[in-house]
Amino acid sequence: MEFDVRVWPRVGGFGRYTRLLAAATWLPNVALAMGFFSELMYTAVPSYQCQGVSGDPCPGNSSWENSSNQSQHCPGGWHFQAQGWLNSNIVTQWELLCDRQWKVPLEKISYLVGWLLGYIIFGCICDRLGRRAAFIGALVMALPLGVAVTFTSSYFSFLPLRAGFGAALAGMFLSFYISRVELCSPSQRLMVTMIGGFFWVAGELLLPGMAVLCSDWRVLQGSITGTLMLLGVYWCGHTLYPESPRWLLATQQVEQCKSELHMFARANGINIGEDASGQDHVFTEIDSLCEGFPRPQYYSICSIFGTRLIWRNALILGFTAFIGCGIRPCFARNLQVFGPYIPYFLQAGSEIVACILICICVSHCGRRSVLLLFTILTGFCSLLLLALTQYLFIEASIVISVVGSLCSHAVVMLSVFYACEVLPTVIRGSGLGLIMGINMLGRASLPFIELQHKSGYFLYHVVLSSFCILSVLSLLLLPETKRKSLPETLRHGENLRRPPLLLHPTQDTLPLLKHGKKRADYNPDSYARLASSTKKMIRSDTTGSTCGEENKALSSD
Repeated sequence: MEFDVRVWPRVGGFGRYTRLLAAATWLPNVALAMGFFSELMYTAVPSYQCQGVSGDPCPGNSSWENSSNQSQHCPGGWHFQAQGWLNSNIVTQWELLCDRQWKVPLEKISYLVGWLLGYIIFGCICDRLGRRAAFIGALVMALPLGVAVTFTSSYFSFLPLRAGFGAALAGMFLSFYISRVELCSPSQRLMVTMIGGFFWVAGELLLPGMAVLCSDWRVLQGSITGTLMLLGVYWCGHTLYPESPRWLLATQQVEQCKSELHMFARANGINIGEDASGQDHVFTEIDSLCEGFPRPQYYSICSIFGTRLIWRNALILGFTAFIGCGIRPCFARNLQVFGPYIPYFLQAGSEIVACILICICVSHCGRRSVLLLFTILTGFCSLLLLALTQYLFIEASIVISVVGSLCSHAVVMLSVFYACEVLPTVIRGSGLGLIMGINMLGRASLPFIELQHKSGYFLYHVVLSSFCILSVLSLLLLPETKRKSLPETLRHGENLRRPPLLLHPTQDTLPLLKHGKKRADYNPDSYARLASSTKKMIRSDTTGSTCGEENKALSSD
């Protein structure tokens, strides 16, 4: 049964309580964004020199290419120039300089791998134990690991603890993201998700201020862990973060689903006693679909490989998200002329503009066409930088880089949201976790290049620009999900079809039929009676002609 059509409206739909729950899922994005972008603060390499050495500093600057052949030994100790946000981070804490500087990109890779594994593991937990259980498990994991990271004493103990902390943050982000989408009706899904994106950017913008106030990376880590402790109210208060009734019904957990729906109905102001017939009808229909004593039916990510269309859609969107994340450093590189601070805020500003453009364009033109447009613009900006960088003014390169960064972020955001709409409820957690894990793999590609002394950067840029062209061609195979109900089962996901590109996304008509306004005198029951009468007349004429031919044959004999 269609949850958005036959169940959700009967218990209030996107009513007062549901809107409150959707708003409650926005707030954790602030703390999660600060945890994610704190990596930039922890690994920033400040200007440094060896004390007691006159003239040029030892090794002279913070560029790894020029310093990798020098020794990290400095008898007089290192002198670091304050970088403006944190006076102390892991680079200054453990002197990750010169021939130790390879440990900085290694830490970035391990942290992103932690997010990758967190998305995959907690995505599977979302489909097996539920969205709320995945959040609770991630929160219980994040708090002790966050405290352990704060008090860690060595670099090699910092790596696994920090990776585990990132995995827990990924689990919380994924569970909130899926719950937010499953709470909304088709017309509200886009706006509610993009507002969540604004809260993510808010956390990104608040982080520098918090870093200045904390000054030391350990204090900043403790502050972020403290904000995560506030999310315990979502664990203690079931009404603030209930289990998704959509997932409960899709996995045939009937009794728990009916209990959650009763709670939503009461909280949305629907009097069950006064509207008993409607409520009984809904629950009777639910019981009829799961007759007897049904056992819950769970699915794993392996189920996607037995489908014909779902795996293809997931592969295309995962590939597109990978390109969007991987190509962003190619644009950010041209912004380094402004120093370490302005590019950070330019990136955040481009994310805000990307959210606004998605809200405006997608609501009118649909998901597929807008994603196609942003992917084309991303590839075009990338190719311009590849071919014309040495011939362009620095101002033109900066403008192209900002536009490319904006478009690439829009590609990532829309790909993840699109994937959440095309994946069925029964595998939405594991499928979306896999796609967002591929997203993290794209982010980790730049630290891999830094680990190789930035050799192969031009080839990396060329490959991703080529991938953009391939992605544009593959996006044409995706279905349109604008104003459509979320697929609940694998069969529903397989029924999503690809509309013509130039057809308006809301139209779902046959190409030979003219789509016009419905006539006031049109009555479907009269049409059905007319069709039935016509069939009877055809049968009677056929029978009469057959009998006449038989009589003629007998008379001739």
